[in-house]
Amino acid sequence: MDLSSALRDYSAVTQNSKLNVKQRFGRAIRRRRRELDLSQEELAERAELNRTYLSDIERGEVNPSLEIIDKLANALGISVSGLFADYEIDLTQKSNG
Repeated sequence: MDLSSALRDYSAVTQNSKLNVKQRFGRAIRRRRRELDLSQEELAERAELNRTYLSDIERGEVNPSLEIIDKLANALGISVSGLFADYEIDLTQKSNG
């Protein structure tokens, strides 16, 4: 890992550590959605959710149920555990590593 990658990772963890879990989850959903080049409307349709509700999730304004988290992970083609591990939702694991 080069210095710029290490600094970028550190900056992401530092910035994310100031966010609550709903905000970190929302950012993870948005990041994965953008990686797949999906609009909010497309993801909402895949997950069988209202687009406005998805927008609220991405902004960290609501606390989605486990069923909704599972629907989103499936619609994004990733496991729930992969979503949490790969997108730095659980910062305790990252900061202890």
